[in-house]
Amino acid sequence: MFDLTWLLALPRWQKRLLSITVDIVGLLLISVLAIWLRLGSTVFPITEYLPAIILLPLLALPVFVKMGLYRAVVRYISHRFVFVVFSAVSLSFLLWATAILMLDLRFPRSALIIAWLLAMFYVAGSRFTVRWLLLKITGLSTDAQSIVIFGAGASGLQLMQAFESMRSRKVVAFLDDEKSLHHQKIGSVKVYQRNELKVLIERFKVQEVLLAIPSLNAPQKKSILTWLEPYPVKVSTLPSMEEIADGKVSFSDVREVSIEDLLGRDSVPPSTELLSQCITDKVVMVTGGGGSIGSELCRQIVLQRPQKLIIYELSEFALYSIEQDLLKLMQAQGMQIELLFMLGDVKNTIKLKEVMEEFQVKTIYHAAAYKHVPMVEHNIAEGFFNNTCGTFNLAKIAAESGVDNFVLISTDKAVRPTNFMGASKRLAEMSLQALQDNYPETRFVMVRFGNVLGSSGSVIPLFKKQIALGGPVTVTHKEITRYFMTIPEAACLVIQAGSMGVGGDVFVLDMGEPVKIADLAKRVIHLSGLEVVDAAGNGDIEIHYTGLRPGEKLYEELLIGDNVDGTDHPRIMKAHECYLPYDPFMAELDILQNHLSKNDYQALSTQLTSLVDGFQHNSAIVDYLK
Repeated sequence: MFDLTWLLALPRWQKRLLSITVDIVGLLLISVLAIWLRLGSTVFPITEYLPAIILLPLLALPVFVKMGLYRAVVRYISHRFVFVVFSAVSLSFLLWATAILMLDLRFPRSALIIAWLLAMFYVAGSRFTVRWLLLKITGLSTDAQSIVIFGAGASGLQLMQAFESMRSRKVVAFLDDEKSLHHQKIGSVKVYQRNELKVLIERFKVQEVLLAIPSLNAPQKKSILTWLEPYPVKVSTLPSMEEIADGKVSFSDVREVSIEDLLGRDSVPPSTELLSQCITDKVVMVTGGGGSIGSELCRQIVLQRPQKLIIYELSEFALYSIEQDLLKLMQAQGMQIELLFMLGDVKNTIKLKEVMEEFQVKTIYHAAAYKHVPMVEHNIAEGFFNNTCGTFNLAKIAAESGVDNFVLISTDKAVRPTNFMGASKRLAEMSLQALQDNYPETRFVMVRFGNVLGSSGSVIPLFKKQIALGGPVTVTHKEITRYFMTIPEAACLVIQAGSMGVGGDVFVLDMGEPVKIADLAKRVIHLSGLEVVDAAGNGDIEIHYTGLRPGEKLYEELLIGDNVDGTDHPRIMKAHECYLPYDPFMAELDILQNHLSKNDYQALSTQLTSLVDGFQHNSAIVDYLK
């Protein structure tokens, strides 16, 4: 069998030129063969028929070009292509016959019919033969997955070209909102309008839609994804323009739709002054620097060129991971910043004091915390010793060591908490508020926000893993609702909020609109090209409701009261909330530590009810841990 795989490597224009050459030669030979068949002899005065023979390709080629015979990708032509060939060949021969009669050229009239039939078989047969050989040799599947590209611009064209060499996928159509492009062809693929997607899915058995408009802003992308959601297709997208560094689009740039795309939230440009104020040319320390938020804080802090960055982390693996990330980032940016990677516990007061005094730390971002609600519910003492006592001791040592800025990463679960984790974080906030009065030289700031996407324990990676395994997708409750924000945006806002205020401030990040987790699960399933199993048992992926976990509540809040002010940043608000002065707080902290040392969680729960605004706990876990 001939090796025709070299054809795949040819540029598009060379493939077209080769196809045109083959057609010219074929049509000339067909004219001669038709005369032979008509006369029944291979001997005849060919020079007399030469003008008519040469005229055929001259008339046929413009018709073939106009009707798109050279735009079709041979590997993907189907039986519908035969109709295009019939129309193109018939029109060409009609023009040829008319020209022969009008110009009174010599050519047997009955040979015209013979030549027409031969041309039909030749033009269609040559293309289907090459298609069969390519499929046979390269192993291309005739059942290649059909793909529609949304966006018929430069990115869409480059993406289509990237797919041409793939064996398992083929682009069957473009979608675009630009009316002037409708029913035009990009390469060999036709452009359709939005409302034709349903027809395309039925006609081509479309399995995936690729969103190829990198210039879309977040709300526009969300709008398109919302429109695509009801269709039984998987949806993938290209990165934004900012993410495509070299301006070229390839198949490797395509990714699954992320929750960031579904949220449809545009980030607000950060204030350069607020980003650099507490960092540039200062010694900065990040506790929990290997965690989700802590590691992103480290990346963004490095870009602000601190004098020195100390990463303080309990997990050896997490510390190693962020070390590799930061070294790679600095190499890419051409930076030379002194980094110190320290294994340590925030409850180790001796080591913390040594670090702060030896390196003269000026700014601390405190991200170290036990944050998983069910885990802290079953490890109450560890949660409070780390989140509350650890924060208080760290902040007190910071003030005594001359630290200028101390920023606590807090959580929406600290507001009217129904679990011990939330209560421990609210007490951490209160400890800073109490310390502020006694240590006015240090500016204590708390930044409160909700769930971050992609953090450890985030629901989206869990949903995707469950879908990949065939389901079911697990959701705790039909009505459970959460706020979401991306890790980079949260870290950027934390740094800016940390530069605001005079001390003792509680800043709250604007998280946008809350999202129902059940709705989120359905959208992830739909945009994976699958259907949720309905009451009749029809569909692909089931959603199982497992019930609220210990200490979990349906709705999270960001404010304890209604007393809130705006700031100079549109995404940062300032809350005004009650707290205890230093001496009363210290008395309560001593009582709390006494309860913890005795594992008296019932007494602890009673104390928290009076100490933390809105604390209401499910006593079942307390009874269980007695």
